[in-house]
Amino acid sequence: MKKITLSLVIIISLFSCNSVKNVSTSNLSEATVLLSSLNSSSSVQQIVSLFSLLDSNKDKSISSTEAIGSIAEYFRVLDADRNSSLDITELTGLSRLL
Repeated sequence: MKKITLSLVIIISLFSCNSVKNVSTSNLSEATVLLSSLNSSSSVQQIVSLFSLLDSNKDKSISSTEAIGSIAEYFRVLDADRNSSLDITELTGLSRLL
């Protein structure tokens, strides 16, 4: 219950500060729930699903404006090539940080 409440607070906060543009409410809700369920043993398929939900402009990368929660928190750590975006390979590193 706490994770769901926290997820909703994150969604509301993100929309109120316009930090996520072009992301549908449905995708953001799904991504938030999926992100809150991830842990160190999460499957690659779960990470791929999360990536698809967050890549709102379908450019095969997640920018800092598309990142939420722990992805935003660890963005600089995950961005191995320092190009200010995360590809799917970089995002799979998230499970090691959870």
